[in-house]
Amino acid sequence: MPCSITAIECHLPERVVTNSELATQFPGWDIDKAEKKVGIYQRHVAGANETSLDLGEQAALKVLKKNGTKVDFLLFCTETPDYFIPPNACLLQERLGLGTDIGAYDFNLGCSGFVFGLAQAKGLISAGLAERVLLVTAETYTRAINPQDKGNRMIFGDAAAACIVEKTEQAGIGDFVFGTDGSMGKSLLIPNGGFRNPQEQGADLVKDDNGNARTENDLYMNGPSIFAFTLERVPKLYEDILAKNNTQFSELDLVLFHQANRFMLNHLRLRMQIPPEKFVMDMEYTGNTVSSSIPIALKKIMDTANSPTSVLLAGFGVGLSWAGTIVTVGR
Repeated sequence: MPCSITAIECHLPERVVTNSELATQFPGWDIDKAEKKVGIYQRHVAGANETSLDLGEQAALKVLKKNGTKVDFLLFCTETPDYFIPPNACLLQERLGLGTDIGAYDFNLGCSGFVFGLAQAKGLISAGLAERVLLVTAETYTRAINPQDKGNRMIFGDAAAACIVEKTEQAGIGDFVFGTDGSMGKSLLIPNGGFRNPQEQGADLVKDDNGNARTENDLYMNGPSIFAFTLERVPKLYEDILAKNNTQFSELDLVLFHQANRFMLNHLRLRMQIPPEKFVMDMEYTGNTVSSSIPIALKKIMDTANSPTSVLLAGFGVGLSWAGTIVTVGR
């Protein structure tokens, strides 16, 4: 049963943190050099009482107001849920005033989450379990970053996106490729806060070689390890997506990878010999928004497309996990 992405809306927190503001907090840091490398000039940051559920609600309200409130299933992707239980999806169902005859659940994935969510939505529709699925991605990573961790504060921003996937006459979502390597899971994690290692009051503050400080309660990212993983896995993922969908590069209009940072994306583009006019870069004013980075960029493509546009999507990150497909969007 064919299905397509028919609408996307996004929501960004009101507060904006610019690189100039970061520079005042870290005297002596060469912010211009860092800015040139990562390609991020500002990011939106959730307020003290603003959660992933709040951001997701605002994005969902926008998309439902424009496209109708009837949905059969609600999927909520987040790694920063409001509670361990219940799921954000169930709470969002009530906030949105959706019927009690729908399915709703959370799934915990990061930078690959939107693509995994599309696969779940397509599966529900293909199995005849739903005709219209609301897929929400929302993260507040900045609340897990230590204030003295300038590197991660430079990169990550908070955001939410809400996407409608529904049954259509023409297929707008292609076949999927997935991958997982849990052996590298500790390359990107928050060590404390779950049931294995509860949050520790007064946890020791430790600085790395670059002067970034964090505790075991904070987000940790092994940048070199993540970079090496990306360069190893993503080119093969890209080739596998093309092969799985029986598609040549010349048939694509655009290539949209998870918007990690400029340095990483440029390396990938050059390695895969993708011309810049076909390669999407869209993190300058939002930062790395994790599971929402792809839909934020995809919305802009949909809003400006004058004809059907084929876009290769590839998400990769936390887990470590990766996923990709080809979608057709636009009028």
